[in-house]
Amino acid sequence: MKKFPVVLLFLLAWGTQFSQAQLTMHPLIHAGYVYQNQSFGEIGGRLLFLENDDVIYRIGASALLGSVNHEFAAMPKVQADVLLNFERNVDFYHSYYFLAGAEATSKYVAPKVGVTLFGLLDLTGGYAFPVSKTGLNGKELKGLNINFTLNIPVVMIREVLF
Repeated sequence: MKKFPVVLLFLLAWGTQFSQAQLTMHPLIHAGYVYQNQSFGEIGGRLLFLENDDVIYRIGASALLGSVNHEFAAMPKVQADVLLNFERNVDFYHSYYFLAGAEATSKYVAPKVGVTLFGLLDLTGGYAFPVSKTGLNGKELKGLNINFTLNIPVVMIREVLF
């Protein structure tokens, strides 16, 4: 629990950026794969905030679902990311972004870095630090953290269905 104030300070400092500019918000649904000393499927939602397309902010919540020590496990996760691309005068404008962020569950906190293609496909990696001594179903979740995620804008779903 000593790491909780650090995460809270990070989120507060990150949130002050929103008060300085007019940002537009776009909801996303995401699904993916997470390796955290165990394999998990992930499903959830994110909010994407942007003023221009050089710097993009995302916050989200999801559920990690998987089998840990031969028992089904579900774990909530929250995350915050910043996507950066300052490249100018390119043909395929802003096709990729560098990504930096953090994710937290009731069992671990993990800073992460990676890349995203159009903000739709994310590949990130980081290192998880355990928060809980008991772990999940008796397994401690620490070490290498790898995420592969597909982000689907809600507006895209509406256009396809309606």
